[in-house]
Amino acid sequence: MSTQPLDEPQAALDLQAMRAHAGEAVAMLKLLGNEDRLLLLCQLSQQERTVGELEQLTGVSQPTLSQQLGIFRREGLVITRREGKFIWYQLADKRALQLMQAVHQLFCQQGEIA
Repeated sequence: MSTQPLDEPQAALDLQAMRAHAGEAVAMLKLLGNEDRLLLLCQLSQQERTVGELEQLTGVSQPTLSQQLGIFRREGLVITRREGKFIWYQLADKRALQLMQAVHQLFCQQGEIA
């Protein structure tokens, strides 16, 4: 984690807007605050997946996977569709997609971050 001060000025933050939406922001960040959920959202940000695909790609066990996907459904982060015996999960919240893109850019891309 970088401990260097930022050299460039930051855009002014609208404190009133942040105060009005802080609860929503905290709720979304709490959803990202679990490694299993973060891995699942990473996969779902790429494309629609089945439970079996998510289990194979993330290594998250099926019971844990079902629990975390239930949280996503309850919070409106994913939508599902049934195709035969498979249930497909798709990311439904554009804010979650934008956050996952930012997380990927900040933590997963090769090279040093200045």
